[in-house]
Amino acid sequence: MIINLRVWRQASKDAPGKMVSYRVEGVSEDMSFLEMLDLLNEDLTVKGEEPIAFDHDCREGICGMCGVVINGSAHGRGSSPVPTTTCQLHMRSFADGATIDVEPWRAGAFPVIKDLVVDRTAFDRIIQAGGFISINAGAAPEAHSVPAPKVEADRAFDAATCIGCGACVAACPNGSGMLFMSAKITHLAMLPHGQPERYSRVRTMVATHDDLGFGGCTNIGECAAVCPKQIPLDTISQLNRDLIKSLFRT
Repeated sequence: MIINLRVWRQASKDAPGKMVSYRVEGVSEDMSFLEMLDLLNEDLTVKGEEPIAFDHDCREGICGMCGVVINGSAHGRGSSPVPTTTCQLHMRSFADGATIDVEPWRAGAFPVIKDLVVDRTAFDRIIQAGGFISINAGAAPEAHSVPAPKVEADRAFDAATCIGCGACVAACPNGSGMLFMSAKITHLAMLPHGQPERYSRVRTMVATHDDLGFGGCTNIGECAAVCPKQIPLDTISQLNRDLIKSLFRT
């Protein structure tokens, strides 16, 4: 296959950026999108040109570090109706000779570091603000010693699958991180050990989210549509309910 790429190139946070065109030959339909970028970078290196900087780690669809916007969609949309991470998007999803636009996450809270790499430490600061349990639980308890209703336990586990990739922020027209934050809040709110700090947690995390420059949620739903772990949109409803309740608690 031959692929025509238009890639966002930006030397640093403060440098101006632009789309640069590349022609990639010898692409196998079995390659992942990142392997295709590797192929391009090898060619650029041989030519003495600066390779394209992009984030990646596990390449197994687990960590979400690979996130980029492909043809206007966070992580890109392959032939499968189920969203996936960029590293699990294969080139057979594109036609031979296709032109593909590749850009970094576009959000005020995610400044570009270089090329396709963005600074996602804002997510870390939201977690530091309250996405944890600080009670002294002692040694590991016996299995099932703290009962949790199955429905709530299942909901907690579903929310806990969020990998914090940031696709929800990149897809949201407002640059909101509400789906990410609501997944973390719902995960802990459904479990017994998360109850003592349940309402102080939601207040501090939401305040930090807003202070970091994320936009507000207007329930458009683009976040859930691109989430590779299919975090449901109703986790945001859970966050909103807890936030309202927290206003009446000390």
